[in-house]
Amino acid sequence: MIDKRLFRLPGTKQLLLVLAGLTLLQAFVVLFQGKYLAEALVNSWNQKALQTIITPMTFFAIAFILRHLLNLINNKIVENYASKTSENIRSKLLDRVYDVGPSLLSEKGTGNIVTASLDGIDLIENYFKLIFTKLMNMTFIPPILLIYIYTQNIASGITLTIIVPLVILFMIILGLAAQSKADAQYHQYTILSNHFLDALRGLPTLKMLGLSKRYAKNIYTVSDEYRRRTMNTLRIAILSTFALDWLTTLGIAILAVFLGLGLINGSLPLFPALVTLILAPEYFLPLRDFSSDYHATLDGKNALSSIFSILEKDKQENSDNDLQKLTWDQNSSLTVKDMIFNYADGQNNHDASLDIKDIQLHGYQHIGVIGKSGSGKTTLIRTLGGFLNPDKADIKVNDQSINSLKQRSWQDELAFLPQSPYLFSGTIAENIAFYKPSATEKEIEYASEKSGLKDFISTLPDGYKSIIGEGGRGISGGQQQRIMIARAFLANERRILIFDEPTAHLDIETEYALKKTMKELFENHLVIFATHRLHWIKEMDYVIVMDNGKIAEQGTPDSLYDHNGAFSQLINNMRGDQI
Repeated sequence: MIDKRLFRLPGTKQLLLVLAGLTLLQAFVVLFQGKYLAEALVNSWNQKALQTIITPMTFFAIAFILRHLLNLINNKIVENYASKTSENIRSKLLDRVYDVGPSLLSEKGTGNIVTASLDGIDLIENYFKLIFTKLMNMTFIPPILLIYIYTQNIASGITLTIIVPLVILFMIILGLAAQSKADAQYHQYTILSNHFLDALRGLPTLKMLGLSKRYAKNIYTVSDEYRRRTMNTLRIAILSTFALDWLTTLGIAILAVFLGLGLINGSLPLFPALVTLILAPEYFLPLRDFSSDYHATLDGKNALSSIFSILEKDKQENSDNDLQKLTWDQNSSLTVKDMIFNYADGQNNHDASLDIKDIQLHGYQHIGVIGKSGSGKTTLIRTLGGFLNPDKADIKVNDQSINSLKQRSWQDELAFLPQSPYLFSGTIAENIAFYKPSATEKEIEYASEKSGLKDFISTLPDGYKSIIGEGGRGISGGQQQRIMIARAFLANERRILIFDEPTAHLDIETEYALKKTMKELFENHLVIFATHRLHWIKEMDYVIVMDNGKIAEQGTPDSLYDHNGAFSQLINNMRGDQI
């Protein structure tokens, strides 16, 4: 029920200590509440003086108020912890997605990540609010009440002791069934999220190909399956709650019968019988509360386990193999030998795995990476960018040996410009300052001028404070790419530029308008530029030709032109593109 990794979260152990103290106090308050109520009723039944009724009723009222006050304090403490911790988990999740990069999105699915960071965090917050309070109530309140009941009537104590294991046994049997259903339901939920997000992304293409209705049927099928699984899970959850309520009600009824018989034959005084009957429902209440929210805690636990698996994915411990602080300059070098990368089974990818024998880059070279679609260009670019972790590699950066470029010091030196730029919901200035959040207004204006954005921004009513939507909604593809270029200009101290077909989705006129700006950005930078537009080759001083995940040919453009090999064949096959 509780993932052991939960105790590694900041503040969890302190929270448990505080809750243990408050719940222990609450248990005694519940005991006093039942005791004084029974005492007042017995005195009233025996027609004793009014003062003997008022005094215990006053103590009962104080205990009643204290009980609810302690419960309120408990809830406030847990809510505060749940809110802070869930936001902290969300922040760690987003940082992890940023660090791991495309490999995580490929393996888990974008919809899964979105579901985990939005609905998943809400489920976790609710899980925190429920699990700690209810577990503490189950741990402290029933034992304290049972000990007191034993002091009043041993037979009643034995009856309650026997009933509880039966209730727990039924909870375990039904709980395992509910957990199995909840696990399957959460898995189906992530599948539905991925299907839905993929459908939204590909909707224009699907409509163009006339497949939108067919895909709508696919979404309906997945959604209906999720609905069916949800109803099956709820059926188990409702059955579990019903069975527990029935068993606890039956247990109290059996206890009441024994107490009634004891009162009739005079073997049991009224006070022990009455206080036992009053405390019996309180004895079962923590168990019933836990059962009623069991399904909600399962959803939260599944979401938490899913996020923990993402946070712990491919975690690299600090070691002597970590790359030291790096400042790339004209004397720097990168050597990659015997690099192997294979996509995991079931990963959603459209590019080849890698088998690279040798790559040597140095200084401020301009490297073009070309090849037909699916040849491994993107995989190579992402591996060199440190977004994918190779299965095997012999890598040297400035003669320091490492086995992966997934290193903070390496990624702090590079700016990545993909074919589909990621822009978040916020102002244009905030998006430009992505790599350098502390940038001044003048620095942002300079970067926008260098990237050709200044005239566009001047036409906006709010200028740099203009809000753009998630994913760049509200501005054209060309302006989105200019924002990406402005980011690189602003972070000019990052001397490594990695381009993954940045103009693939732009028309040729927009691309040529950006080309002059991008060429200026190339100065004093190591540039690794994957493209299928061959006119960019003229701007490169070294070319890598990819084919089926391997380097078919590499060298300067002139030497490759003179050699009738893979480079020449690729150009002949791609003459349809503008050169």
